[in-house]
Amino acid sequence: MTRSTYVFTSESVSEGHPDKVCDRISDAVLDAFLAEEPEARVACETFATTNRVVIGGEVGLSDKEKLSSYMGRIDEIARACIKDIGYEQDKFHHETVEVTNLLHEQSAHIAQGVDAADNKDEGAGDQGIMFGYATNETEELMPAPIQYSHAILRRLAEVRKDGTEPTLGPDAKSQLSVRYENGKPVGVTSIVLSTQHLDEAMTSDDVRLVVEPYIRETLPEGWITADTAWHVNPTGKFVIGGPDGDAGLTGRKIIVDTYGGAAPHGGGAFSGKDPTKVDRSAAYAARYLAKNVVAAGLAEKCTIQLSYAIGVARPLSIYADTFGTGQVSEEQIEKAVSDCMDLTPRGIRTHLGLNKPIYQRTAAYGHFGRAPDADGGFSWERTDLIDALKAAV
Repeated sequence: MTRSTYVFTSESVSEGHPDKVCDRISDAVLDAFLAEEPEARVACETFATTNRVVIGGEVGLSDKEKLSSYMGRIDEIARACIKDIGYEQDKFHHETVEVTNLLHEQSAHIAQGVDAADNKDEGAGDQGIMFGYATNETEELMPAPIQYSHAILRRLAEVRKDGTEPTLGPDAKSQLSVRYENGKPVGVTSIVLSTQHLDEAMTSDDVRLVVEPYIRETLPEGWITADTAWHVNPTGKFVIGGPDGDAGLTGRKIIVDTYGGAAPHGGGAFSGKDPTKVDRSAAYAARYLAKNVVAAGLAEKCTIQLSYAIGVARPLSIYADTFGTGQVSEEQIEKAVSDCMDLTPRGIRTHLGLNKPIYQRTAAYGHFGRAPDADGGFSWERTDLIDALKAAV
């Protein structure tokens, strides 16, 4: 039996977190190649540490001469990301950091399993399992702990970048413990916020005075009470931040990127991967389907699992779980989502319009629970499948 009263915790990290710096650079490289060629192949990994950024992986364009010229832009792309995030530290500065580009052409052995040829459909870029999740506990149909953990850091980034709070640095982490009653979020039992600050004289209490108003305005009214525990910069000073303080790597924040631990995860990271990689595109499709199931009123919460094999076009399995909240059976939902959307890699990319340079913006503050953009960004957050799903069950 599902518990109805409990406390659940999720964390988020800011765009200046070392791992998120790497995610941002990897996705910026991806966007640059997709802007040149919508069918570009990219699997880009980034590592960052003191005064150093290393970029590796494989890329592919149909025009080999263009591929060579684009390799020369990687340094510029990385520095632009670091500058926009806000790093101008002595040991991690967008102007002086050493950037090493180790990208190379995509393996022909991978391409042969993915590319469509003759009568063979385009296959999945890898094997694996992908999960999507939605719940009606927030307007965005996301779990409350991760949604509000992201929202706090996005708000702090806004006031840092617009000059309202110049003492804040780019690197930050948030964590919320949310109390549930009758299965619905009703309050926060504890708030953890660690943020880099540029004034070495600031104490933890000084930092709290800066950030507390923004946290209070971000959380729903009444969620913070006299019993809420606050832990702001609990270790004390946090002046050295970003890759100078802790090395970063693409793809290490997969729970932050998705549902904050409230739903299963297949294990595959997103950033730096073009949408032929089902680690990314099928996870987006699974979220899209789960969100539309909940938005259609077919369930209060829903998990969708998809599975793929490299070189095979169609999913090997489709699984739905509505946790006892469904208005129809899980079997009906599984059939309906299959009927309403082509879940081959190309079908997903076409339905969601994924062959576009829309990925750099996903690198921080979550890939889900965001508003769809007019240019096609976050297309997997649309709820345009409601009528089709209702008709199919």
